[in-house]
This record gives sequence, structure tokens and C-alpha cells, in this order.
Amino acid sequence: MSWMGKVTLQSVADRVGVSRMTVSNAFSRPDQLSSALRDRILSAAEELGYSGPDPAARALARGRTGSVGLLITDRLSAVIADALAGEFIAAVSDELARQGMAVTLLAPTETDGVVEAEVAMDGLLVYICGSPDDQLAWARRRGLPIVTIDQRPIDGLPSIKVDDRTGARLGAEHLTGLGHRRIGILTVAQEEIEDRDDVHVTAAERHLGWHDVLDPLGIEPLMAEGVYLASAPTYAAARALLERPDRPTGVLCLSDAFAVEVLHAATDLGLGVPEDLSVVGYDDSRVAATSRPPLTTIRQDVVAKGRLAVAALVRAINDPESAPPERVVLPAELVVRESTAPPPAE
Repeated sequence: MSWMGKVTLQSVADRVGVSRMTVSNAFSRPDQLSSALRDRILSAAEELGYSGPDPAARALARGRTGSVGLLITDRLSAVIADALAGEFIAAVSDELARQGMAVTLLAPTETDGVVEAEVAMDGLLVYICGSPDDQLAWARRRGLPIVTIDQRPIDGLPSIKVDDRTGARLGAEHLTGLGHRRIGILTVAQEEIEDRDDVHVTAAERHLGWHDVLDPLGIEPLMAEGVYLASAPTYAAARALLERPDRPTGVLCLSDAFAVEVLHAATDLGLGVPEDLSVVGYDDSRVAATSRPPLTTIRQDVVAKGRLAVAALVRAINDPESAPPERVVLPAELVVRESTAPPPAE
């Protein structure tokens, strides 16, 4: 049977003999109806070619979009290539889905316009972004609830981060405890760390942790500079570090991705890990356990980080006056695998 004219929610209500609200609940609040009634409504809607209430109209009526923005620092193709970032985004998406919400990824644009300012959303998660005050001006003007992740905490905003300084200490203590005294560090450019740009606030904290352990022992680490989310220059930096005449016996890395480039360089130079060289990563991303050899690393619970960030934002959306903004610092822990051992005898 064909239906002439525009099919609306009222059309379905008339066909089944129920109210518009009952039809609306069949789509958006199925727990309010018996399964038999909901099946009758959905069957009638399918017959009439009705796909459900208009999302924009429903959002306008509720004053909510059901979507949360996730602001990231780089192109999406680059960010999801990073194992840890991919795991975090998946954790956020999964937790929002449990809350009946969705995530909208907000990546940089090729123009100077702030496209994000026009995106419909109920709140904003800010994930390792540079110059957040500039980037968040539009969100503040809109009065959006905001939660920052892996950023320097911003007054008045909830934040979720990892105890990176303690985690780095654990890695350095592990190497020195094994007897290593010629230690290398593979990180990002020193000027980026000294500027304490928010993209590299985690790097700054990890540097402090490494030096908390190395400085009292009189160890001056051999430094090498990789590039965040860029494997080729990071591999080149790792190789140059391992080709030094005073080659380190152990290397502390800013991330597991950096550590994997050290493993590749060691293999290409004929160095055994851990026989000739010990390598410590950071993050315990999915590449850590599957690398060859499996990486000793510092674990952060990225799934818990995603869940806590979503929980903090949902609280801020639902009841912004309920409590002062939370500042959660997650613990880091050492995971010892097969990439570390005592240094070779000299």
C-alpha cells in the first residue's frame, strides 16, 4: 500500500491508534513500551516509509544533540595511526555509546576558520591540543561544558591526566637498577619541551621524571630527538643515537612508538635487544606486547582515561553546578617484558 503525501510521526500514530508521544518513545525510549506495542509501531512505520523523528528537530526540542566533540591536535589520519590515541578514541566512543551518545571528531582544518564553532554538540573533550586557550575560545563563548585530557589543567575545567613524572621515574629506576649508566633518551625536540606547549606537556613531565633519577646518580643522558607521529625522522634519530661511539646500553623512550623505532634501528645495525641494548617504552599501547622483543614499558590505563573523561563531561552536561571541577591523575606502572636486561660486560 502506498502512502500519499509526507509521512510524519502523526501518520504512524494514526495508523496504529496511539499518541504521537508513544510513537516517539518507540524510537527514542523503547523501555517505556511493551515489546509487542513497539513492534506494531515499528512495523507500521516501515510500511509507511517513516524512518523516525527528525534528529535536528528532536535535538531542538530536548535542548540536546546527543553528541560530544573530541578536539584532536592533528589530522585524523595521523592521530589514529598512533596506537595509543586510537585506543583512547575507541574508549571514548564506546563509553559514550553506553550513555546513548555519540562522538564527533574535530580535527584541524586547512583554513583559518573555526569550523568547530558551528558543529552541534553538548560538550567538548580536549585531547592533547596545542595552545588550548586559543582553540577553546569558541567553546567558552558557546558555554559548552569542557573536559581536558593530557593537558596542563585549566582553571575552572575538569581534567584527566596520567602521573607521567612518576611513570618516567619508574622506567629510569628500572634501567639504573639493572646496572645501566650509559643511558640514552629518545624524545621530541628540546625547545618544544622547554616551551611547555600543551601538545608536549606529557613530554615535559616525563623528562622531569627521568632526571629525578638520573641527576642524583650523576648520569648525563645521551639525547636524541624524534618527531611525534612521524616514523621516518624518529627512526633516523634512533639510528644516529645507536651509531655513536659512546653508544648507550639502555634507551628511555617518550612512547612505545619511539621505542619501536629504536628496535628497528638496533636490528638494522646488528645489535641484539636486550643482549647489547635495553629499551624502555612508555604507554603500554597495543604495539608494546607484539613488538620483537616485547617491550618493557610504562603502562597507563587508556581505557580508564577515556571512561573517566566521558563521565566527567556527562556530569558537567547534566548538572554543571553540582560540584567543583575534578582533577583526576591516573597512576602509571612499570611493565617488565623482554627488551631490558643488565648491560653487556665491557
